[in-house]
Amino acid sequence: MILVDTSVWIETLRARNPLSIESVLDFDEIVTCLPVVQEVLQGFRDESAFRVARDSFLALPIVESPITVGLVEEAVGLFRAARRQGLTVRSSVDCLIAACALRHQLTVFHRDRDFPLLARVSPLQQRSL
Repeated sequence: MILVDTSVWIETLRARNPLSIESVLDFDEIVTCLPVVQEVLQGFRDESAFRVARDSFLALPIVESPITVGLVEEAVGLFRAARRQGLTVRSSVDCLIAACALRHQLTVFHRDRDFPLLARVSPLQQRSL
């Protein structure tokens, strides 16, 4: 199973030359988590497009819902482990996404520099677009 990061969804939702996600992944393998849903949906300006996207994203299989204190603690641990090794993770949300992936043994499919860093300090499986 593949946890698709916000960075890839942005590529699929852009107006010009959007990425066809089915050209790179089997759609039946895709899952999401609430931090990705939040990041994607907060970017919509048009109300109609927002409603369609909300319904679509909430129809995907969602891991780690509700988000627990344990998941947050794991995300904090990832951030701190990276920092101890001199690595700068730009987004604490990416740590939450990585923690979701680790808990469920998922590969994160992304276009983001944080996930390769997090994979250096954890067993995170990640694949860049």
